[in-house]
Amino acid sequence: MSVAQHPPVQDMEIANWRDFGEAELGPILSGALGCFMENGYHGTTIRKIADSSGLSVPGVYHHFSSKHSILDELDRTAMHELWVRSQAALDDGPRDVLSRFDRLIECLVLFHAYRREVAFISFSEIRSLEGAARLEHLSARSRQQKLLTDLVLEGCDTGIFVNEFPREAARAITNICVGVSQWYRGTGELTPREIAKRYVSLCRKTVGAN
Repeated sequence: MSVAQHPPVQDMEIANWRDFGEAELGPILSGALGCFMENGYHGTTIRKIADSSGLSVPGVYHHFSSKHSILDELDRTAMHELWVRSQAALDDGPRDVLSRFDRLIECLVLFHAYRREVAFISFSEIRSLEGAARLEHLSARSRQQKLLTDLVLEGCDTGIFVNEFPREAARAITNICVGVSQWYRGTGELTPREIAKRYVSLCRKTVGAN
């Protein structure tokens, strides 16, 4: 089955939002991701992607119409996996706002650690997305941000959080969680789950959790 014909991202199923195996990207997307990480999007050619994927240039074009379509597919896959895991995290346990907040922060940190490369490219190469792909990305990112913003607003409305600027606090929290993909390498003393635990504590302080 060609990459262009793989099941759509909306069919993704997550058995446990805390568990991460290898990302199932296929040879072209995996090869392109490595090239984008090493050379940047604009510094990567289809030839480099083909060589990294073990395919010919025509072989790559058989599955994807352009380098931009490869970036678009990487971005859509990353944003959808984050969304599916976030939904699962929110539904997995007590429904009080603090518990849901904690699980969502944990999910964000785990994703940006375990899926560091695709998360990094998805964020850093927004500038390279064009047309409908860029609009789709911005819509997906806004939808993802709304999950956290709504939680912070709910916490402030119910007195669980005390913060004068809840929307700004929510955006700041997103930025520090996304930032994990910029520095995490898997070689430090802390595991992703240990990092997530610390970030939950930091983020609670950011919103003034009682």
